[in-house]
Amino acid sequence: MNSVTPLIKNNSFIIAKFGGTSVDTYESMNKSASLIFSNRYVRLVVLSASAGITNLLTELAQGCDMNKIHTLLQQVQDIQYAIINKIQFSKIIRKKINCLLTNIAHLANAASLSTSDALTDEIISHGELMSTLLFVEVLRQYGVHAKWFDVRHVMKTNATFGYAEPDLLQLKESAQLRLKPYLKNTLVITQGFIGQDNKNRTTTLGRGSSDYTAALLAEVLDISRVDIWTDVPGIYTTDPRIVSTAKRINEITFDEATEMATFGANILHPDTLLPAVRSGIPVFVRSSKQPELGGTLVCSRTVHSTKFSALALRRKQILLTFHNLKILHAHDYLTKVFTTLLHHNISISLITTSEFSIALALDTTGLKGINENLLTNMLITELSAFCRVEVEENLALVTIIGNELSKTNGLGKIIFSALESFKIRMISYGASSHNICLLVPGYNAEEIIRTLHLNLFE
Repeated sequence: MNSVTPLIKNNSFIIAKFGGTSVDTYESMNKSASLIFSNRYVRLVVLSASAGITNLLTELAQGCDMNKIHTLLQQVQDIQYAIINKIQFSKIIRKKINCLLTNIAHLANAASLSTSDALTDEIISHGELMSTLLFVEVLRQYGVHAKWFDVRHVMKTNATFGYAEPDLLQLKESAQLRLKPYLKNTLVITQGFIGQDNKNRTTTLGRGSSDYTAALLAEVLDISRVDIWTDVPGIYTTDPRIVSTAKRINEITFDEATEMATFGANILHPDTLLPAVRSGIPVFVRSSKQPELGGTLVCSRTVHSTKFSALALRRKQILLTFHNLKILHAHDYLTKVFTTLLHHNISISLITTSEFSIALALDTTGLKGINENLLTNMLITELSAFCRVEVEENLALVTIIGNELSKTNGLGKIIFSALESFKIRMISYGASSHNICLLVPGYNAEEIIRTLHLNLFE
C-alpha cells in the first residue's frame, strides 16, 4: 500500500475515471461500482467505452462493405449484450442500447459511401454513450439511482474533429450551471473523450483522452482530486513488461509525470496533467482490478525527491540530417527547414545543429492518415530543393526522467559507462532539468532500458 494518503479538501468531491478494462464486462462494472461506494467523496464518474468497442467503431467509420458492417456490429452488440444479459429488469436498458446500435448501423452505412472526420467522431462517440448507460443500470442493481449526464451539454469544443480543443471559458460556465448543482446530493455518471462544437456536432478529444476529460471537469468544478482507475496499480519506474523488477512509484511530481507521458509512458494521456497542473489538483492512479495494492499520487510537490524517477521508451522515431548547400544564409536555411516541417504538422523529438547541418528526430507514433515512408519521401522531395537529406529509420527514444539532472555532477559518467557497449545516435541533455533523451537503434531499445534500470534503480 502507499505510504502517502491522498488528501482532499473539506466539503469537496472526487472525480473517478474508469478506463475501458474497468467497464468491459458485468463483473468489471460491479467491481468499479464497489470502488465508488467505498468512497463517499466520489460524486462524478467519467467512463471510457468498454474495452474493444472504440476499435470496432473506428473500423466501421473507415467505410466497410455490408458483410463487414454486419460482422463488426455483431461484435459490438456481443460485448454490450454480455453485460445486459446479467442485468435484472433489463427491458429499458436493452431498448436504449438497441436504439444506439441502430444509429451506429445507419452511420456505418453512410460511411461506406463517404467517410469524413465529423462522421467518424459521431460513430465512435457511441462507445462512451453505451458504457455510461450500462453502468448507470448496474448501479441501480445496488439501489443507487445515479444520474446519467451527457457531457456534450458542457464540453464545448472547436470543430477539429478527432483532436478537438475544449473552450475552457464555455466549459466552466456550462459545468457550473448545468452539472455542479447535481453533485451535492447525486452521483453523476458521464462520458470521457467526447464533446460538441458550436453547431451541435459531436467531436472527440483524441484517443485516450477520457483522463483529460476528468481533469478538465475537476478544474472547472473546483474538485479536490482525480482518481484514475486503470488496469495497473500506479506508475512504475519503467514498463514492467520490459523490466520485471520495475518498481511502483508512490509519489511523483507533475513535472516528472508530464515528462513520462510526453516521452512514451502510457499510464496517463499526455494532456491529462495540463488542467491538474494549472489548478494544483492531485491525480491518483490506481488499479480497479487490484485496488488493495495502492497507487501513485501525482501532485505539485512530493515528500521525497529522487535523482532518477523513471525510464520511458518511445518507438517509431526517424532521424533526418539536413546539410545546407551553402546557397542560403543560415537564418534562411533554418526558416525553410522549419516551415516545411510545420506544413506537415510533424512533431520533433530532438534537435541538434551545427553551422551547416541540422539533425532532427521525428516522432511518427501519432501520425494520422499517413505512413512513415510516405512522410519521409514527401519531406525529402521538398527539402532537397535547398539541402541534402540523410534518413535513418527504425530508431527509438529512451528518456531518463528525474530531478535537477542538468545540475548533477558526474551524471554523464554514470549513464554512458552503463551504456558503453551500445550505439547512441543522438543525445539531448540540458534543455530540461527533468530529462536526458537518447536516440538509439530500435533493436537495442529494450536492452538499453533494462541496462539503465539495473544501474539507476536496482
